[in-house]
Amino acid sequence: MRCPFCKDNNDKVIDSRESTDAFVIRRRRECLACGRRFTTRERIDETPLRVIKRDEAREEFDRRKILSGMITACQKRAVSMQDLEEITQRIEEKLLDGPEREVTSRTIGSMVMKELKKLDKVAYVRFASVYKNFESPEDFAEIAGEVIADAKEKSAKGKKAAKPAEDVRKLPPSGAAESPAK
Repeated sequence: MRCPFCKDNNDKVIDSRESTDAFVIRRRRECLACGRRFTTRERIDETPLRVIKRDEAREEFDRRKILSGMITACQKRAVSMQDLEEITQRIEEKLLDGPEREVTSRTIGSMVMKELKKLDKVAYVRFASVYKNFESPEDFAEIAGEVIADAKEKSAKGKKAAKPAEDVRKLPPSGAAESPAK
């Protein structure tokens, strides 16, 4: 394996681990020339997954396109590269586990949007602007309104869960309800 730092072709494997489904082996390597460490992943070659683009053209699936799109959307955001790698891995595994060997770019974009929405709202809006081809400020306002509505809904659910505890505190002491009124 060629070192991504010094380009030397001499390294040693420090650690190997299988993924949970045992289709990917993660290897931690150390370059013997420069001493830096890097990670590689080995995958089983299968029938290639193909992507159907908007213009009906077909091309081979490339996980780097998903990752680069998310990196662009998360620029200057507090999102770790590890989180983006994990999202990319989850999406790739879902696609490869499916019965179809051809998937639309729209399906992949929707999967990325769901993941980004959970991870970072600003990155979600940025990705949506490219994915949905926004052409006007109203398009941004619509997606931002959706994000705001989701946040309000979550906030309202949190308040409803807290109300029963408040109501219990407002009840009169148990002895006060039993004493007869004169």
